[in-house]
Amino acid sequence: MQRRQGRVNAGLLLLLYQISQVGLQNIPSVTLGVLALNIFLFLNPVRPLPEVCISVNEGFYRKNWQRLLLSPVHHADDWHLYYNMISMLWKGIMLEKKLKSIWFAYIIAVFSVLIGVVYMVLEFMLVKILNDPSYEMNCAVGFSGVLFALKVLNNHYNPGRVSSVLGLQISSKYACWVELVAIHLISPG
Repeated sequence: MQRRQGRVNAGLLLLLYQISQVGLQNIPSVTLGVLALNIFLFLNPVRPLPEVCISVNEGFYRKNWQRLLLSPVHHADDWHLYYNMISMLWKGIMLEKKLKSIWFAYIIAVFSVLIGVVYMVLEFMLVKILNDPSYEMNCAVGFSGVLFALKVLNNHYNPGRVSSVLGLQISSKYACWVELVAIHLISPG
């Protein structure tokens, strides 16, 4: 989970291009703030990734609770940042307009912390169910969990849509769950 230094960040450049295509004036304030924070922390991380990622061992046993705040806004590489922030851009534009900025900011803040807690609970359950203590050491960073929660919320507020998942037309109500399984199968790490 170590970022490569001294290389062109094609994912970051593409993200900045996509943001410019949408236009800063068309991006609601909280969404723009989340994008800016994630880009800033990608370029200027608070600490190295192994020191900000969330795990059962670090978050629960060592009581390093600051990781709940740091892990969602740090990304493993520029493509991780790109995919998460493009998703945030689209979901943020849709949801922030519907929910208004203050409520949307509150939701982002709550989801950001809650996702880390849920991650630790799920990893702890895997330790107990599979009797495999290695799950306590799995360490995660990124905004993906928050984006998944936003997708569920977006589907609630925009029912009746159809999404394409791996070429299959699926009701958006179920698409987020199918996408979650597909992502796990395609990229289990």
